[in-house]
Amino acid sequence: MPKLQSRKKAGRRAFEANILDGLTDAVILIDENRIIVDVNAAAIDLLGTDAKGLGLGRVINNAQVIKAVDTVLTGGNGDQGEVLLPPPVSRNCEMRVIALPARNPTKANWIMLVLRDVTDARKTEQMRTDFISNVSHELRSPVSSLLGFIETLQGPAHDDADARDRFLGIMADEARRMTSLVNDLLTLSRVEADEHIRPAGPVNIAGVLAEISTVLMARAQMRGMTIDLRIPDDLPQVTGDKEELIQVFRNLIDNAISYGSENTSIQVVAENQGQVFGTPEAMLAVSVTNQGAGINPQDIERLTERFYRVDKGRSRATGGTGLGLAIVKHIIGHHRGNLEIRSTPGENTSFTVCLPIPK
Repeated sequence: MPKLQSRKKAGRRAFEANILDGLTDAVILIDENRIIVDVNAAAIDLLGTDAKGLGLGRVINNAQVIKAVDTVLTGGNGDQGEVLLPPPVSRNCEMRVIALPARNPTKANWIMLVLRDVTDARKTEQMRTDFISNVSHELRSPVSSLLGFIETLQGPAHDDADARDRFLGIMADEARRMTSLVNDLLTLSRVEADEHIRPAGPVNIAGVLAEISTVLMARAQMRGMTIDLRIPDDLPQVTGDKEELIQVFRNLIDNAISYGSENTSIQVVAENQGQVFGTPEAMLAVSVTNQGAGINPQDIERLTERFYRVDKGRSRATGGTGLGLAIVKHIIGHHRGNLEIRSTPGENTSFTVCLPIPK
């Protein structure tokens, strides 16, 4: 009989563990001494370790969580709210602290701490807020300029031919800037909408790079620059959308011209990397490198954010909308590739695009 009861208890514990592991929220059971008694699989993923047997303070370094647990341990009401778990991987979590009946009536209650990871949701909310703010800002300036020039032409400069010609030129530039912004927004929206559908057409990258270099050579020569193509004869095709990949490499080479130093060379190098570590397919790599001021490390991580500019004044002066690299990132994601950015301040900057080669 005792053996049967023991087997029943073991089976019940296994059943309870399976239930907890099936929850997407992190569940942490804590005894009256603030020792973690059990955790589910989601808690191990969130905390990065199986914390059973450790003190709560050793695992979660957050005063708000500790205080909430202590409050419930001493008979207070269950607490809830949002907390920020500290590095190495900072996460935003919705917290609930629930009192559980103590196994020994003479001791304090146990605690069930539930943490729901809402980091991605908060990032999405912040991105949406920033996006609306940035679009409003980007459109406000040219619209204000247009209104100002129109009022001037309707008033003091009504009969001033020189002023009219000068203002109309500036108005055309501002209108083109708004058109570029709207076009980039539409492109970004389309690419994001289709990002889950992998393109299936064959693309000759060698031909794409040669075509873009021919188109942009004149602009490069205006700055005393050359475009040095290094493409092997046996470069394989990739699977993708030709027009999207033209947009990627045109953007990268155009940026290399805009932000590189005058009278320097831009290297465009393509190579078959084969199957690199961690990838199921062979990869083709194309790097675009310019010589110039370079980019600081703290800026590199943010370059593909929408509207992020390292040099805001220079970017606007060259007609940039601040969306080019965001579009590049999403197109590369659409192709199941990756983008690597390397830069040495004062020397060079290199953008490397890796794309899968069809088997």
